[in-house]
Amino acid sequence: MNALIRLEKLVAGWQSPATAPLDLAVAPGEVVGLSGPNGVGKSTLLGAVAGRARVFSGRIERRPGLRLALQTQDIPPLVGLPLDGRELLALAGADPAGLPPWLAGRLDVRLDRLSGGQRHYLALWAVLGAPADLVLLDEPTNNLDVAGVRHLTRHLHERARGGTGIIVVSHDAPFLAAACDRVVALEAPDVE
Repeated sequence: MNALIRLEKLVAGWQSPATAPLDLAVAPGEVVGLSGPNGVGKSTLLGAVAGRARVFSGRIERRPGLRLALQTQDIPPLVGLPLDGRELLALAGADPAGLPPWLAGRLDVRLDRLSGGQRHYLALWAVLGAPADLVLLDEPTNNLDVAGVRHLTRHLHERARGGTGIIVVSHDAPFLAAACDRVVALEAPDVE
């Protein structure tokens, strides 16, 4: 199998089907965007690829030994957690080299004392730097300023050049156009 992952007529959901059937293959070094209105199942598809959401029909074929990293929109509670940015990156196996200067200088600060945007970008960096063949990102530009989005876009290209496949869910059309090799527009499932 040349692709890292192949979805064939995949219909996924949680309690019931939430997506239209999708055919998609992601090659090593490819950045694929998933776009579409709320409710078409973009996040649900990432959940199915990660083994969190239910597959109702179709199939997912993964390259043997495929390592996944998933960034979700969920923000874990950090109040009172005595963990700093350097420790978070170490737990994820991520290298701090390459972090933007506005965040690299704050790695020794507790996570609950960083701004929302700083925490979000640090969590993204932990996922992007984790040892993985396929990275799944769900609305990664949420809470990021223009500089953060630019840095993220550059880093996605760098990570892809190293052979990592990336699937990005986003409503940010300019970001998808700049960051992705191709964008797949999802449609609402037929509801009967």
